[in-house]
Parts: sequence; C-alpha cells; structure tokens
Amino acid sequence: MHSTDTHSDNNASADHGAHDHMHMSTDDMARNMRNRFLVALVFSSLVMLWSPLATNTFHLHLGVPFGLRPDVWMLILSLPVICYSSTVFFTGAIAALKRHTLDMMVLVTVGIGTGWLYSLYITLTGGHGEVFYEASTMLATFVLLGHWFEMRARGSASNAVTSLLKLSPPHAVLVHADGTTAEVPTDQLKVGDIVLVRPGAKIPVDGVVIAGTSDVDESMVTGESVPVTKHPGSHVIGATLNTTGALRVKATKVGSQTTLAQIVKLVRAAQASKAPGQRLADRAAFWLTLVALVGSVSTLIVWLLLGASTSRAILYAISVVVVTCPDALGLATPTAIMVGTSLGAKRGVLFKNATALETAAHIDTVVMDKTGTLTEGKPAVTDISVVKGADKDTVVALAAALETESEQPLAKAIVAYAHQQHLKLCNATAFAGEPGRGVRGQVDGKSVLVGNDLLLRQHHIDYHDLAATRDHLAKAGHSTVFVAVDGKALAVIALADAPRPTSKATVTALHEMGMQVVMLTGDNEGTADRVAKDLGIDEVFAQVLPGDKAHRIAELQKRGRKVAMVGDGVNDAPALAQADLGIAIGAGTDVAIETADVVLMRSDPWGVPTALRIGHGTVRKEHQNLAWAVGYNGLALPVAAGVLTPWGIVMRPEVAAMLMSGSSVIVALNALALKRLPLPEPPKT
Repeated sequence: MHSTDTHSDNNASADHGAHDHMHMSTDDMARNMRNRFLVALVFSSLVMLWSPLATNTFHLHLGVPFGLRPDVWMLILSLPVICYSSTVFFTGAIAALKRHTLDMMVLVTVGIGTGWLYSLYITLTGGHGEVFYEASTMLATFVLLGHWFEMRARGSASNAVTSLLKLSPPHAVLVHADGTTAEVPTDQLKVGDIVLVRPGAKIPVDGVVIAGTSDVDESMVTGESVPVTKHPGSHVIGATLNTTGALRVKATKVGSQTTLAQIVKLVRAAQASKAPGQRLADRAAFWLTLVALVGSVSTLIVWLLLGASTSRAILYAISVVVVTCPDALGLATPTAIMVGTSLGAKRGVLFKNATALETAAHIDTVVMDKTGTLTEGKPAVTDISVVKGADKDTVVALAAALETESEQPLAKAIVAYAHQQHLKLCNATAFAGEPGRGVRGQVDGKSVLVGNDLLLRQHHIDYHDLAATRDHLAKAGHSTVFVAVDGKALAVIALADAPRPTSKATVTALHEMGMQVVMLTGDNEGTADRVAKDLGIDEVFAQVLPGDKAHRIAELQKRGRKVAMVGDGVNDAPALAQADLGIAIGAGTDVAIETADVVLMRSDPWGVPTALRIGHGTVRKEHQNLAWAVGYNGLALPVAAGVLTPWGIVMRPEVAAMLMSGSSVIVALNALALKRLPLPEPPKT
C-alpha cells in the first residue's frame, strides 16, 4: 500500500463520492452533502426512538407500527441512510482500495458496515441480541454533518476567488469602424476590438487606452486602494471600475486570457496543489487509518478474550474505528492553504502553488533588485543647489521651460518636478540641442543653458562655486546638470532613479519581521550605496552582471540563509529560479512572472511583507490544526477502546462519530480564522 496520496485523495472521495460528482462546483457539493445529511438526520432520529438506548436509558417505550419487531422496524428505517446517504462513503472506500491505499472513507465504511451488517444478521436470525442500527445511522449522520460544514468552509474560501470572475461585466459597448456603437456580450469581443467605457462602467477587457483620460479603481484586482489615472497609452485591466471620464480601449486580451481570469486560474491551481505539510499529513493519515483498523480488530479480540459479549466487543471495535478517522488530520493543511491563497488574492498577492505558501513562512533573507523593483526605473530630481542670491523656483522654472522641448529622460524628470511644484513655465524659443552636452535657448527673454560642464566650458561660463557640490552629488551616485542664465551658473540639479514611495516602508516592515534585506543591482557602487542608505538596506551587491545574479543568491544560500528574490526583469529570471522563493512584481516581464513562485499584481514591493506574513500565518494554522488532530486521536482512541469502562465511561459509536465530526469542524473553523490575520497596512503615499 502507498502512504503518500491518502488524504487529499480522501477529501476528493468525500467531496465527490462517486465519479458522477467529480465535476460539481463547491456549492453543488455542499448542497449534495447537506441533502444526504438531512435524510440521514431524519431517519437516524427515528431509528433512535426505537433503539435499545432510548428504551433502556431514557425509558421510552413506543409502539411498533404494523406489529413488527423493533429491530425489523429499525432495519426498515435505516435503509434510506444506508442506501442513499451513506453511498458517498461506500463509493469513496472502493475508490481508495482501487488505489491500494487506506483512508477515512475506508474507516467510515467499516464502521457503518460492520454495525449495520451485524445488526442485519441478528435481525434475520430471529432478533436475539443487541443491534446497532442507531449507531450505524448516527455515525453516518454526524460524519455527513462534518463534511457539510467542511464543504461550506471550503466554499467560503474558494468563493472569495471565484466571485472575482463575476466582477467582469456581462456586456460591453463595441465601437465599429464607422464610429457607431453597439452593446454586445463581453464573451463575443475579440483582440483588437475597440470598446467604449463610460464613467461608472466596468472595463470589459484587458487593453490599451487609445482615447480619453480617467481615474480607474483597480482595487478589486491589484489591492491598490487609490484610483489610477489612465490616459492614451495606459494599460487597463478587465473588471476594474472606470470612475470619472469616458475611455476608448483597444482589447489586447479577452476571455480566459485576461488578467482576472489568470488570477483565478493561478489561485485555483494553488488551492488544488499539495504542500509539503500536506504530504506529511497524508502519510500520518495513512498510518492512523492502519492503526485504527488494527486497533479495532485488537479491541474486538481483547474484549472477547476478557469474556465480554459479542455485541459489547463489536460496540468497542466500531467506536475505535470511528473516533480515529483521520478526517481532521486530512483537513488540517488543505483548509489553511485554501484560506491563505484566497487571502493573498484579495491583497494582490498570487501564490502559484501551496509549496510557495509554505516556503514563504521560512524565509529569513529578502534579496531585491534595485531598478524597477525598489526604484521607479526612471530618473527623478533629488537635490537642487543654487548659488547665493539665486531663487530656486525661478531657476527651476527656467530650466524646465527649456527642457520641455527635449525628449531626454533627464529633461522629462526636470519638467515633471516643476509640475509637481506647481511652477509656471514660459515658452522657450531658439531651442537647440548640443549632443553629449545639453540644451540651450531663450526663455522669457533670458539666455538659458542646461547641461554638463562641457556645455558651460564651451560657452565660457564659470561654474567654480558649484563644482564641489556637483562632485559630492556625483560621488553619491547622482546624475547632475548645471543651469546657467545669462552667462552665469546659478544651480546644479541632481537626478537619480528615485525609490518607489513604499520601498522604505517595505524594508522597515521586513526588518520588523526579522528579515535581512539585500539589494542586488548592476549599477555602480555609489548609486547602489545611496539607495541602500536611503532605504535602510542591510547588504548591497553592486555592479553585478545579469548572469551573476543567480550566483549571488547561491552564495547567500551557502551561508544557510532561506532566500526570497524579488525582481521584475528578464535578467532577474535566473535569480528568481535559484532562490528558495521567487517573487515577481506585476509590472515585470512575462519571463520573470513565469519563473517566480509568487506574483505581486501591483508594481510595488509592499506586497513582499504581505506575502511573507500570509505564509507565516498559514503555516501556523497548519501546525495548530495538525497538533489538534493528532492530539485528539491520541486521547480518544483508548477511551473508545473501553479503557475507562471500569469507571463507567463508555464511548458508543454514535458519540464517537459526533466527537470525530466535531474535531473536523474545529479544524475547518480554525483555518477560516486565518481570514482575520492582521496584515501590514500600506503606507500613506
């Protein structure tokens, strides 16, 4: 027999019963289990009314209809429970035995079947002896109740993800080539179609804005709480909410290819995958099943040898089988995994499989790529130093007015800074570029130059007063440009790849979790050290060639570190694969996302501490559930075997079933409590 694939398969048996249930949705399975439970509850309750337990303990003496013997009447009442409600266990047990394994379905089948068949034998041979119809039917009832609650718990976890699909609008406004519009079903859209998205409407497809400007609420997909401004050229995600203006969007992905559909696909795959902890639980469940069967036979033999009646010995044997069912043990890991992956999806953190979720709990070192991950990947103004007597805003306004005519990245950064400061910009005239040096022109009647020292020397402008400042900034890893007005050098502007607004808070949050944070970059040491100092990073690997990034990860692993690598580019893919946990941020390339174990939907490193915290919380719940399941079975087995009988404590099979089902419900509810896991709140930006 194989011990490695029991309980996830076990739960499949419980969920689906027979092959005709294999394609049910979670809701359908929950309804199916509920219906079986209700039938079992009604008829097992009726059986109890005529049982020896009701007669001898509660002194309830009811007349038996049609002049039948009580045991015959109980046999008839038990048939709906055995022939309908319990078939899910019988078919599951057959499936398990065909796989050459033992599981909870086998145990429940043995428990129900042994008690019912023994009772049937007593009835058919004249009714002389104790029957266990009430034990068999109540066993089925309580186990079905536990599975129904389990289905509802699973549904609560999986429906949180499935409900995302319902966010996609059923209809879209298609724009025809002649400019006319028509409302069509969203599933009829094709790549290349143009759709009109009015204010307040949901975007039906992934696409690119070709006309219009608007703020789009992407929180339902990325977890970003602040609406994102979209304009021509911006990418939009299907099912997000357009708020302020009308947009025309060209579809790039439709149907199952959209970001939303891929999210659901990834999360479902993660929830269906088997984690290392689950494989351990599977092996434990196998051996527990074997112990239960051996223990049951041993209990039967021992009590018979001690002189107990056959019915009494069978009662103990059935109780042992029932109470040691490894149902709670098998639920311990998958329920926590389902809730953890759903929790991540709501925060824009996608775990590709259950192993990634568990690995996240053991990470102690986070390596982060600099450009595009910790930083914006584009230059921004960081410092402005002006000579004595010069007005900074005036100088910047003149420089930005001139740079408006340039397409260079540094020029765009200066213009963007001026807009952020709400500076009024005049029009530039006589604009001319000096390749390798800078630009010059006329602004508001003044001659303005913006460029490097070569440009100033070419025009015989003295920059001595700013030279020391420029050298200091350059040494710290900044790019610098001078600004000269009417032949005088007035300012030096420093630019650098600016950190993302949440990078510093991310590093701080990781430190609070006990993580070591390492930055990996191909930039020079001056630039790398500046960013690391600003963000509080512990260790820096600078001037690392793309091919060497994976080697740096391996070096950390040789030190005994459990490493998560965070990146977004093609050159990060080998390092993502080498790391114990690869994390790709959402703006990354397809190669990086394909290689990673975790995908952050937002172009923001803040998802990293969130992912690791979810991993920690999930594994903690797994351990709690496993400890409960193993501890419960360890304590319950000797009680069920009759060890406490001398003290008047006897665990009947129906009581054992109730306790076993209660244990499963406790495990499921404990996993659902993971939904209340406190997660890092995004910093205000």
